[in-house]
Amino acid sequence: MPVVPPVAGRAPQLHVVQLLGGGSAGTGAHVRSLAAGLDARGVRVTVCASQYAERRYDFAGTGARFIPLPVRAQADAVRTLRAICCDADLVHAHGMRAGLVAALALRRRTVPLVVTWHARPGDQGVRERLRRLTERWVARAASVVLGATSDLVDRARRRGARDARLAPVALPAQRTGRSPEGEPHKVRAELGVVDRPLLIAEQGHDLLLAAARGWRGLDPQPLLVMAGEGPQRGAWQRRIEREDLPVRLLERAQDVRRLLPVADVALAAPRWEARPQLAQEALRGGVPLVATAVGGVPELVGDAAVLIPYGNPGALASAVRTLLENPDHRAALTLAGRARARSWPTEDTTVAQVLSVYDELSGAR
Repeated sequence: MPVVPPVAGRAPQLHVVQLLGGGSAGTGAHVRSLAAGLDARGVRVTVCASQYAERRYDFAGTGARFIPLPVRAQADAVRTLRAICCDADLVHAHGMRAGLVAALALRRRTVPLVVTWHARPGDQGVRERLRRLTERWVARAASVVLGATSDLVDRARRRGARDARLAPVALPAQRTGRSPEGEPHKVRAELGVVDRPLLIAEQGHDLLLAAARGWRGLDPQPLLVMAGEGPQRGAWQRRIEREDLPVRLLERAQDVRRLLPVADVALAAPRWEARPQLAQEALRGGVPLVATAVGGVPELVGDAAVLIPYGNPGALASAVRTLLENPDHRAALTLAGRARARSWPTEDTTVAQVLSVYDELSGAR
């Protein structure tokens, strides 16, 4: 991100507390991006998060002050944040848990609270009802709710938010991700796909494995490489072997994303997500994308990807077959994807949008 000097005339040393209560890798990367961009603009930033998040994202390396926040005991987290916020001009919480902790910590205080909603929960039953209550509490306590997608903005308004706005989260430039080592043909040879199409994916394993049955009869047979981390790895591997599926599991999602430069098609098949990282990186890299039409994905990709309904493995298998059989369509998606990616907000514009909200709220105090 380019370093932008502080804007002339801005009140010096606005103090903003960024609160991360958990969330996805994209949320943590977004908080780091904000911390760096705000610090570059002369804002004093304190990041409160777990020690694990600090080790992963190095918030202190952005120029922000990092203070560890208890992750298991909510009451301790509230007390810690209340003490930190004694001289804060504004608190920005990311995610529902962080929003709840901030709302409790700021009760009977006039410090403005901004909460970014990054994801939609998939809870059911009692947990879903509790989640609704939490959302209602957080939405009404926030001065402004920022939604990563339009449906999250609508959800916040239904929960009683006084002010809910769309604020897409830019994908930060990859600081640690690397392309596969060696020449592309060597990487493909190591995977056994010199003369076979290579498909890569991260999420939606059940849908992907069901769709992979439809690729077994193709000649050449494509290989699907997908992330295999988590407690379900054993079950996925047994299914692959039992059904003789052309699928290989890697240890981590980032290992899959590193294969993008040599992939023929990328698959983003979440049940719901605001802005899937693999989808963003695929379009930026000009890799044809097939994605489920959920959450913020249609807004993100527009006409630059093939969209399918979630839960329909036949549609996914058919979309992949059609792309593999039509090189002209793949070439068109390559161009469209790169053009679409250029239209997305950058880290710089994301920081500027958020800072305009801070200025508005701090100026109204």
